[in-house]
Parts: sequence; C-alpha cells; structure tokens
Amino acid sequence: MRVEKKVESYTGIDVFRLVAAVLIITIHTSPLVGLSETGDFILTRIVARVAVPFFFVTSGFFLISRYHYQTAKLCAFVKKTLLIYGAAIVLYIPVNLYNGYFKMEYLLPNLIKDIVFDGTLYHLWYLPASVIGGVIAWGLVKKLDYRKAFAVAAVLYLVGLFGDSYYGVIKNVPIFSGFYALIFQVSDYTRNGIFFAPVFFIMGGFIADYSDRGENKSEIVCDQSVRKKSESKCFGLSMALMLVEGLVLHHFQVQRHDSMYVFLLPCVYFLFLVLLQFRGKRYVWLRDLSLVVYLIHPMMIVVIRMFAKVLHLQGLLVDNSVVHFLAVTVASVVFGAAAVALWGRFGRRRKKRHTDMDRAYIEINLENLAHNVAVLKAAMPSRCELMAVVKAEAYGHGMCEIAVHLDKIGVRAFAVATIDEGIRLRRCGIRGEILILGYTVPERAWELRKYDLAQTLIDYAYACRLNEQGCRVKVHVKVDTGMHRLGFDAGHHSNTHIKEILDVFAMEHFDVKGIYTHLCVADSLEEEDVLFTRQQIADFYGVLKRLKKEGIRIPKIHIQSSYGLLNYPELKCSYVRAGIALYGVLSTPDAQTKLQLDLRPVLSLKTKVVLIRFVPQGESVGYGRTFVADRDSVIAILSIGYADGFPRSLSNRAGYVLINGGCAPIVGRICMDQLAVDVTDIADVEAGMTATLIGYDGGKEIAAPVVADDAGSITNELFSRMGSRLGRIVK
Repeated sequence: MRVEKKVESYTGIDVFRLVAAVLIITIHTSPLVGLSETGDFILTRIVARVAVPFFFVTSGFFLISRYHYQTAKLCAFVKKTLLIYGAAIVLYIPVNLYNGYFKMEYLLPNLIKDIVFDGTLYHLWYLPASVIGGVIAWGLVKKLDYRKAFAVAAVLYLVGLFGDSYYGVIKNVPIFSGFYALIFQVSDYTRNGIFFAPVFFIMGGFIADYSDRGENKSEIVCDQSVRKKSESKCFGLSMALMLVEGLVLHHFQVQRHDSMYVFLLPCVYFLFLVLLQFRGKRYVWLRDLSLVVYLIHPMMIVVIRMFAKVLHLQGLLVDNSVVHFLAVTVASVVFGAAAVALWGRFGRRRKKRHTDMDRAYIEINLENLAHNVAVLKAAMPSRCELMAVVKAEAYGHGMCEIAVHLDKIGVRAFAVATIDEGIRLRRCGIRGEILILGYTVPERAWELRKYDLAQTLIDYAYACRLNEQGCRVKVHVKVDTGMHRLGFDAGHHSNTHIKEILDVFAMEHFDVKGIYTHLCVADSLEEEDVLFTRQQIADFYGVLKRLKKEGIRIPKIHIQSSYGLLNYPELKCSYVRAGIALYGVLSTPDAQTKLQLDLRPVLSLKTKVVLIRFVPQGESVGYGRTFVADRDSVIAILSIGYADGFPRSLSNRAGYVLINGGCAPIVGRICMDQLAVDVTDIADVEAGMTATLIGYDGGKEIAAPVVADDAGSITNELFSRMGSRLGRIVK
C-alpha cells in the first residue's frame, strides 16, 4: 500500500532557506564590524542565530511528524546527510591542508571528535548535528509523546545552554566546571547534535502535527490574517527578548560562545509559524541553492581573499566588511546557482516512481472527515467523547492516515478489532485511549501493557486466563445483552453473572477502564426491533445498578455505535463508538434514522481507462461471453477488478461508473484485475481518463451505499474489502 499526500507548497519556508544561508554568511564575515561592533554583534551573534535552528526545525517538520514513523524515511535522511557531509569533508581537504589541520597533535582523536561533533571545518558541524539530533528527536517522539520528548530535549538544551551563552554563570562552580570540562574533551561546543539540535527537530515535528489542529479549511481561511498578526507579534516579542538577553549576557561577559539563548526557542517557533502562512508556488530549487550556498561560502571567503591579494584589493574586498560580505554572498549565490543548474541538467536524474495510483486508487477527503467529527460531536450529549472505530484499515480508508488526522483534530479515543491493529496505531504515534474490541490471546498480555492498550473482556473464563498472566493491563468489560457474541451474559441480572463481573473488578492485574454493550438492531426503527433495543439498554443499566449496589465505582460506559447515536441520541454515555457514520455514509441507501445529520463521504474510488475497444454487433466481451453487443459498441477497459475489492456481483449491468460526466454500465463479468464498461453513448472517452466508481464526477454521484446495495451487501463490507493494492491519495 502506498500513500500519496497532497503536496502543500510552503513558499515561506523555501524562500527563507536562502535568507538563512545568507544570515550564516554574516556570522562568518561580520559585515557591520567596520561600522559598529555592537550592531555587528546584534546581527551576527543574535539575529543570525535563528538560521541553523530554522534548518533543524524544517528538517523536523518533514521528518519527525508522527504520520512518518518510518525507519526507511529516517534512514534515507541520515544517508543523504552523511553523503553530503562526506562530500563536504573531501571538498575542504585542500583548505585544511593549507591551514595545517593535519599537522596538529593527537590528530586521530581530534579528527574523530571533529567528524562526529565539531565538523572538519567550522561550519560543517551542522551536518553531523543534523544526523545525531534527527535520530535522537525521532526516537524520543516515537517512544514518548511530544510533551515528554520536548521535556527531555529541553533538558539537553539547558545543559548545552550553560556550556554556551550562560557558561560564565557556572564556570566557577567546581562540580559544574568539571562536568563541562569532560564534555569539552569530547566536543569543543555544546552547540552540537546532542544538546542543541534535538529540541528544534521535535519542534518541527510538533508544528507539522498540530499547527492546524482542530481547524477546517474555511476556518483557516477566515482566521488566517488574525493568526498571521498574532504569530508575527509573538515572533517580534521573542526576537526583542532575545536581543535583550544577548546584549545583557554580552555586557557581563557571561558567554563562552553565543549560539544558544533561552528566547531562541520561542523566536524560532513563532518565526516558523509565520513562514507557514506564506503558501503558493513551490521553489524547490531554493532548497538546493541554500544548501550549496551554506556549504560553499567558506570556500568563497578563501577565494575572495586570494583574489584580493593577487589584485592588491585587500582594502576594498577584505578590510571593508560590508563589501567583503557582499562579495562572498554574491560569489556563493552565483556559484550555487550554477551548480544547481548544472546538476539539474547533467546530474543523475531519478526516474519518476510510478505507483498504483496510475491504475486504481482511493481518494480520502480529510476535510469531510473533520466535518463529520464536528457534526457527530454536536449530536452527542455533553461530556460524551467520540471513540473513533478505525478497525479494518478504518473501514478501508487507511487506519494510520485517518487516526493521525483524527488525533490532530482532538479525537482521543479509538477502537480496533485486534491487538496488532492497536500496536500499529501506537507506532503511528497515536497516544490516546485504544480499545481492542475483539479477542486477544491472553499470552500477549505483556504487549497490551507495553503498548498501553485496553482489552475487551469477552467472558469470565477469558478474564481469569488474562489475569493469570500476572501483567497489569487496562480492560473494558463487555456485557452481552442479547447479541450473543462476546461478553458476560446479562442473564437478566442473575446472581451468578453479576458475581463474575464483580470478581473481575477485584482481580489483581486489571485496571477496569470501561464497561459496555453492543446493540444488535439499533439500525432499525421497526417496532419489534425498537422494543428489543430498549430491552438491551434496560438490561445493561440493570447490570450497572446491581454493580453500584455492591459498591462498585462504575467506570466509563458506552452503548452506542453509529446507529445507536442516530436512533437513540438521548442515551448519556461516556463514549460513542462511531464507525461507518464517521466516514460520512450509512450502511444502506434507504436507512431511516431519527437524527438526519449532514454527513459527508470521505472516500472516493477511482480508476483509469487503459484501453478503448470497438466491438461490432454480435461480438462478446469478457469471460463466459455473458455480454454480447446488440449494436456496434465502444467499450472502455478499466484497470480495477474484484481483487481490488470491487464486487464481482456488479457484473453485467448490475453496476455502472462515471466517465467524462456520463454513466457507463458495466458489461461482461468483472475480472480479478479489469472490468469493461459501455461508453458508446458518452462522447470523447479516451484512454488515460479517470473513471469514478464511488464518488462525484460531472455533477453526478455514485454513493457507496448504493454500490453496496446493488452488490447485495452493505457499505461496511464494501469499504473493508477494498484491496490492499489500491493506492490512497490523501486530500
């Protein structure tokens, strides 16, 4: 399964990459030193210090986001950075030879220290810091939540702070001076990948996951100017405070170095939020240009100095700090632009990766998902939480993609069918409550604890076996009130069954977090079914009443699934387990419910026209010759079949698709990988066009419940059987 995410063009980030690279040049050329030492200090030792953290935050923004908990992605980042670092080391060997670098005492240990921490030239420290900081941040966020990960990284930053800008505060305290002496034997600076970089990587990941938390697109558009002003003011205030901080530290000569400030953290955070507001055209080449400028500018400093010496222009090109800065900047940018252009033209070109989106794919509309969450929450009683049911790949929508977005917009409880689904959610970064609705072998109790999953107790014997594992786990007690699948038999509140539930609450290794039942005919408003459901509800509350009478403190309760909410909204529970309704559809097209909510479909199913066939009258199409053309026909072959989850029962005009705004009936038998449709009456259909099997096209809609009903099934089954080889485009 491959997932493509809709590419967002972060113009502000792209442009500021080059600005940051130029700010780093100011650090190494001191352009204002000839005019004002204080002004140069403010520019190069305070303002320009946002540059490297900005690069770290940018890397974290694209790497650390919890949706991208993929070792392959981290490995690719590390590999690419190390390759660039290796090339840069080789590039600067002549400069190091000229500087006598290789004649130093204890060359090998110093070389190792420089390669790992300090860089073999002063600016190259950024590259190993990116690798070390990125790995630490990635591991912290994966293992912990953002709050705990940031706390750990903040402690590391604090340690680094007292080895940098605040060194004078502790240098005369023996215990601290000894500690930092040991650090400085390993690295000349605390401005490195251990103490400096991780907090900014984590900051970038946090922004990626939570910068638009709880907002839909219309809210973002309406509130964009307000946010921009607010974030700009916060950035301005943070920068002002950092200026004061830097000047005070400089005045009292506290600094050992001047890279790390307390107010650098909020300053970079709000700067990045401001830059995120500027979106438009993507300038990918600026990313490459800024990298080359960063890497090459020390070489340009050497070249400018040599050029000035040969032409006897030291007074202009070197001694004049402003001109020197401009010359180095122009030379670096010109060289960088030329290098990027040459690489783009003659460098190794990657072949475009073709994915299954070229043949058949699902489109996931996250805006509609957020809308459905808001609508369902509005229909729920106060103090009732939404428990998102994301089992079976979130009903075919993609479990991690859906769950991560739900987490972003404030959903804190999830339900899955199996322990492995729960583990996948944790590995996707979900930190809320995760309830396993189905059976888990008791011997996996340690995994329930490790991944902080809540297990449904399906009966008394199972509860005893799970408790005997000796591992404390979270559990929900399921009560069978008439569905007769899983759960403790309500048994009209017989003493035996109540005693079993009471025993569960007393078991040593259980943390009982919930108790629930499942309504088996809540989707029906037939009088007989309503009476049965009412009896189920009464039996469940009867069990709770007996438990209270025995002194049990009732945990969180939940009764309603999607139809339970839609038909029995008056029930006041702790959770509503929303499944099919969360995805904007109901199980059948003719479903009648008390609540008529404005739910919007999240999923569309599309494929490609791969071939146009002209079939003469009397000729057949497909297996079994079940379709014989009764006229000269134009047949389009689509690259989707029953192996992709599209029902074979829709063969022979039982179903249709939308192409070019028209309805095309399915003809012949649906095959494993292809199907055929009749487009004789639809103009201008060509190979390469998109065909819609579920969703909208040209003002027409094929609704999933209709497709399922035509196939003799329900939407739940249709969605959950969508083949694993279908790609997903997340919009």
